[in-house]
Amino acid sequence: TITIMWILCALLTMYDYFPTGHPARTDVKIRIIGDSSWFRMPYPGQWGWPTVSVAGVIGMLAGVLACTVESISYYPTTAKMCGAPPPPVHAINRGIGFEGLGTVFAGIMGSGNGTNTFGENVGAIGVTKIGSRRVIQYASALMLIQGVVNKFGAVFIIIPEPIVGGMFCIMFGMISAFGLSALQYVQLNSSRNLYIIGFSMFFSLVLPKWLIAHPNAIQTGNEILDSVLTVICSTSILVGGLIGCFLDNTVPGTPEERGLIAWANEMNLTSEPTTGEETSTYDFPVGMKALRKMKWTYSIPFLPTYRPKKN
Repeated sequence: TITIMWILCALLTMYDYFPTGHPARTDVKIRIIGDSSWFRMPYPGQWGWPTVSVAGVIGMLAGVLACTVESISYYPTTAKMCGAPPPPVHAINRGIGFEGLGTVFAGIMGSGNGTNTFGENVGAIGVTKIGSRRVIQYASALMLIQGVVNKFGAVFIIIPEPIVGGMFCIMFGMISAFGLSALQYVQLNSSRNLYIIGFSMFFSLVLPKWLIAHPNAIQTGNEILDSVLTVICSTSILVGGLIGCFLDNTVPGTPEERGLIAWANEMNLTSEPTTGEETSTYDFPVGMKALRKMKWTYSIPFLPTYRPKKN
């Protein structure tokens, strides 16, 4: 679809249907390809020495915690869309661990963003109905090429903005729908649940907007504390998550009303490893026989042979 619309924009540009500078024209950003160098190899410390501040650490920690909770909810959702069994504990531990390592590696290489499960990719699986690991591997290879070969990456930058906007409308629409689908487990005819859902969503959108309009509203007398509180209150996902978690655990409600029983039955996370010749979706592609022979691997929480101690 993207290719077809790109060709259509190119034809309309060729016949000057769009005025000069229109975002749908394919020649608006064409100079980027010529101005880009062929190769660029990223390396550690390319933007200088890293700096550490209390506000920065607290802000990133809040983001990491929120993204970790978000990722844990994405794993069973993705498995359900792909027709796979719910992920076991060791697979979730492995996923969260690699997200942390990816965030550390990104910081070392000078990237200011963290690494976590991207909701758009979850939405893409729902739209395309493709859950093959090969697709993820090929996409990763393309991203590596884009990061090193600038000319190749510039080709994707010149995609007309209306095409990107239309793609985002579909993707983020699916993401929003998948996020709201988690509410199927709670009783939506309960005034308690409706209050918690509505207040958490609305206040998490209003508070960051209000802080943007009033950047100096938080004045505690301590500059570091002011920065920390501003970062926390400006993070919508953290504000909504904290308010929702607090209200859900303080406002009285039965387990059935809160959806805990339905969620546990639907997303039953297992911790029993496979044995013998039995295979699992979450086992390593190679080396499982060797792992099963080593008893010490049973206590490593991110290995497929992990066996948690039972109380």
